[in-house]
Amino acid sequence: MDYKIVLIPFIALIIAQLIKVIIDAIKGQFSWSNFNRYGGMPSSHSAMVGGLCAEIGLQSGFNSAAFAIAIAISFLIVRDAVGLRRYLGNHAKILNMLIKDLPGKQEDKYPFLEERLGHTYLQATAGILLGIIIAILF
Repeated sequence: MDYKIVLIPFIALIIAQLIKVIIDAIKGQFSWSNFNRYGGMPSSHSAMVGGLCAEIGLQSGFNSAAFAIAIAISFLIVRDAVGLRRYLGNHAKILNMLIKDLPGKQEDKYPFLEERLGHTYLQATAGILLGIIIAILF
């Protein structure tokens, strides 16, 4: 097994997370804690599986069983990022608005929920393309 099959997806993930931190810094929201946050541009989950699929395809062939398995698993991961996790983020946003409207100081009793959980299709696509580019470059 070539070490790049393991290394490339994690390089893609780290680069995607660094890009998010840089984008947040440009917006005036810099924090190293953002390196470990969900959501944002580009999707690090999508970058990771994009890099994995590309590397497996380059090494094993794009018609191999390993590539087919990687594509199937990648589809589930990306679908979760743009579907369920985005849906949960929208729920969190609504719940946070309701908490703000509660009388008194209820934030201590009901802490605010993380709203940035999922991705848009553009963020997921950017992540996939980033992963593919990293696999090709390495």
